[in-house]
Amino acid sequence: MTDVLTREQRSRCMAAIRSKHTSPELAVRALLRQLGFHYSLHRKTLPGKPDVVIPRERKVIFVHGCFWHMHRCHYGMVTPATNAAFWREKRRGNVERDRQRLRELRKTGWSVLVVWECWTRTPRKLASRLASFLLG
Repeated sequence: MTDVLTREQRSRCMAAIRSKHTSPELAVRALLRQLGFHYSLHRKTLPGKPDVVIPRERKVIFVHGCFWHMHRCHYGMVTPATNAAFWREKRRGNVERDRQRLRELRKTGWSVLVVWECWTRTPRKLASRLASFLLG
């Protein structure tokens, strides 16, 4: 199947995808505020620049897009119809880089939680997961 957009249009669309302050990330931050936690964002001094850092607890949270980080849910299993080989390698590189960054953080004493984009669709369940990670 060919792409319905021109190369230039597709390039503009892909360039517009944000890596910070996404809707799933904002949902996680709102729940953290409701739970009463203070946090910092995208700390450059930590491996992988975690989306949320709770320094007092030495805990970090990454909010991953299911497609970009190849989650095992329906959204992460989607395979692009055009330029499939490029996207497969791009996404595999993301997954490998994620593994490496998580290892580095854990090695230095940080607790890590990865929140998947699809989890943000059920806020109650996500709040429970966040609470058990942060309080348990």
